[in-house]
Amino acid sequence: MNRTINFMGARNIAFALTLVLTLLSLGSLFVKGLNLGLDFTGGTQIELGYEQPADLGKVRQQLAAAGFADAVVQSFGATTDVVVRMQGDDPDLGNKVATALRQSGDTLEVKKVEFVGPQVGEELRDQGGLGMLLALGGIMLYLAFRFQWKFSMGAIVSLIHDVIVTLGFLSFFQVTFDLTVLAALLAIIGYSLNDTIVVFDRVRENFRVLRKTSLIDNINISTTQTLLRTLATSISTLLAIGALLLFAGDNLFGFAIALFIGVFAGTYSSVYIANVVLVWLDLTVEDLIPPVVAEEVDERP
Repeated sequence: MNRTINFMGARNIAFALTLVLTLLSLGSLFVKGLNLGLDFTGGTQIELGYEQPADLGKVRQQLAAAGFADAVVQSFGATTDVVVRMQGDDPDLGNKVATALRQSGDTLEVKKVEFVGPQVGEELRDQGGLGMLLALGGIMLYLAFRFQWKFSMGAIVSLIHDVIVTLGFLSFFQVTFDLTVLAALLAIIGYSLNDTIVVFDRVRENFRVLRKTSLIDNINISTTQTLLRTLATSISTLLAIGALLLFAGDNLFGFAIALFIGVFAGTYSSVYIANVVLVWLDLTVEDLIPPVVAEEVDERP
């Protein structure tokens, strides 16, 4: 028989670590806040057309030297098309950007200048937050129906932890929070939930097989049995995200770093938060298996 790892033996240490990380994350969110991108704050979007394929790194350096250090530069369709996003509503901003970029001898034209108002940004922010809350609520209802309400509480607490820790990291290092990062948070919820459900399903099955085993022993056995699967999934996911961090450039940096932190947090929380909540709620066999009703025996001849 394979050796069982005593995961729950360190649950008090894990709880202290969780508490510290959560408080630090909330503190950073309260003090520093999120570095909201133009998707949420509003600003100007300038579409440029180059005569030759554009070097995005060079464009960023030119704009920074001209005083537009906060500009977001992305390719737009063809290699000769570039979109520049920056704060401000100056109607002449497009010409100023084009003038700064032409100083190096590049030939380009301003195709379109659009202003995104803060009202649109607030609407995107509110809808994104509402979508996240609806996702968490749907998950709670599904797990309560599919497993049992104590499982749903464990999953929701772990998912909230993952989101708070990821947001705290983004806030502390002031990583730009845009729609791609919001998409990463929703992906983190899905990833962490999948990992948690795998462990929960094994806990439930082992309750039916090992009826005399205590809850803590059951969790240790179940987590050990799913450990290789968890590690394989986490490592393969982190390798893919690492490739994004190295090669995807600045455009997807926020998306990739949010996923990277979220995968670590999700793997940790599926073991030391979701399972610990089951211990706190004192999950028992009776919660999962309805009591057997004794059948009446007709003793008449």
